[in-house]
Amino acid sequence: MDQLYEAKYHLQERTNWWFESRRHIILNLLKADTKNSKILEVGCSGGILIHALGQIGFREVYGIDISAKAIELCKSKGIQNVFIMDGTKTGFGNDQFDTIIASDVLEHIEREEKALCEWRRLLKPGGKLIVFVPAFSFLWGKHDAANHHYRRYSKSQLIRVLKEAEFRIDRSSYWNFSLFFPTNVVRTVQRTILKDENKRGDQLLELNPLTNKLLFCLVKAENIALNAFNFPVGVSVFAIARKDKASSSPYLVPPQ
Repeated sequence: MDQLYEAKYHLQERTNWWFESRRHIILNLLKADTKNSKILEVGCSGGILIHALGQIGFREVYGIDISAKAIELCKSKGIQNVFIMDGTKTGFGNDQFDTIIASDVLEHIEREEKALCEWRRLLKPGGKLIVFVPAFSFLWGKHDAANHHYRRYSKSQLIRVLKEAEFRIDRSSYWNFSLFFPTNVVRTVQRTILKDENKRGDQLLELNPLTNKLLFCLVKAENIALNAFNFPVGVSVFAIARKDKASSSPYLVPPQ
């Protein structure tokens, strides 16, 4: 991640509607977990989600990030159990965690299969992975380039790579349904009319408080609706995948 973008990211990750609504859906997906669950967040950034998990009673939450600045920021807030680690090759032993959260991480990793095999190794038998990634290659834009993304995923592609890493899929859905349509229009105009797909520039904009609040409330309402049904499209896609209880947890060596 570019240094200037990372600084902007850390400034906005607590209050920006995108980050706040994503934390809201993750917390919803963790409602059934016991507070004794041992949780790892891959790509913990400034530790906002780790703090939120602690606030609702989770007692054993760990975080890793490849950025030393992110881990330093976590520690400056008094957050413990955070480490500078590469998500494809951590220092943890086998069968360590009940739940792993990887939110907007996998698309940053060139060899996705290596990361998924590592995360599966870290999970206890029966443990689950919650993974969010950006959806649809046709939504590719300047923001993806600025974020050093390697790819975007369809729901079927995400399910496929998880199954190839020997995960069992509990659930998968698109996320951020309402903004899919305006996002698609904007990205199409950028590519076909403005022809600026090769220009770099993130879309992490500082919005006025009212707009920020309205966008958060919109996606929060969608998050609640996801308790009842899945969305057919969205700006992102997520999956809840599980490590088979019968697994003996070998380290799955990805293809060379």
